[in-house]
Amino acid sequence: MKDYILLFRGGLDFETASPEQLQNNMLKWKTWMDKLSAEGKLLGAERLTKTGAVLSGKQKQLSDGPYAEGKEVVGGYLAIKAKDLQDAIAITRDCPIFENDGITEIQEIVKM
Repeated sequence: MKDYILLFRGGLDFETASPEQLQNNMLKWKTWMDKLSAEGKLLGAERLTKTGAVLSGKQKQLSDGPYAEGKEVVGGYLAIKAKDLQDAIAITRDCPIFENDGITEIQEIVKM
């Protein structure tokens, strides 16, 4: 088994969604993540804030951020165990983010 990180972009807008939409969305995420946990595939997960800082270049230039188009901001991550990339993709297909036109990036975590 290998470790993968899923980076979530877009999806339900928590600032404009109704309380009913938020509750329904969170229930779907909980159900999906509980299933992964029961299968021993969930390593961890957290939501991220929209604010932070970015350091870049040799000069380590500091800017507020990360600021990008709303659909490009990483809103959270989930770490999973999967046999290979194809298995990680299959696991990710059930993610509730797609119901709200979200994006999930899948990358293998390389142990240092």
